[in-house]
Amino acid sequence: MITPAGADEAADPPEPRIIYLVKRVELVARAQLDAITRDYGLTTLQYTALSVLRAQPGLSAAQLARRSFVSPQATNEMVGTLEAKGMIRREPDPGNRRVLRAHLTDAGRAALEACDRAADLLEERMLRDVAPQDAAALRRALAACASGLGAFTGAEAARA
Repeated sequence: MITPAGADEAADPPEPRIIYLVKRVELVARAQLDAITRDYGLTTLQYTALSVLRAQPGLSAAQLARRSFVSPQATNEMVGTLEAKGMIRREPDPGNRRVLRAHLTDAGRAALEACDRAADLLEERMLRDVAPQDAAALRRALAACASGLGAFTGAEAARA
C-alpha cells in the first residue's frame, strides 16, 4: 500500500466520539425497551411517566411533561391513555380544582414492576462485560454529562 509522504503507517484509527457511542447504546437500548414495554401494553414514554409518578406521586400533567422529557401536548394525550387503561387516576388539586394530580393505580404499579424486572435484565445484559466499579463510574459520568448538557445551548456550538 502506498501512503502519503510523512504519513504514519502504524497510526491507530481514531477512537469513536463518546457522543457517537452514547447514541449507539441509546438506539439499541431504546429498541429493546420498546419491545419490553410493548409486551406489557405500554410505550417507553408511558413506562417513563409511570416511573416518574412512582417517585413523585401527585404531579400535574405539566409537571409530568417536564420530568418525562415529553411535550405538554403529548403528555396530555399520554395521561388520557394511561387513565383509560386504568394505569393512573387523576384527582383535582384541593387548592386549585382546575389542576388534576396523577397517581398510580394498582394496575399501573403492577405493569411498572413487570417492566422494571425486564428492564433490569436488559441493563444487566448491557453491563455484563463491565466491572461493577466501572458500571458505578459510568453511572456517575453519564449523570454528570446529562447535567453538563442541561445548560448547553445551540448558540454555544454556533460560536465555536
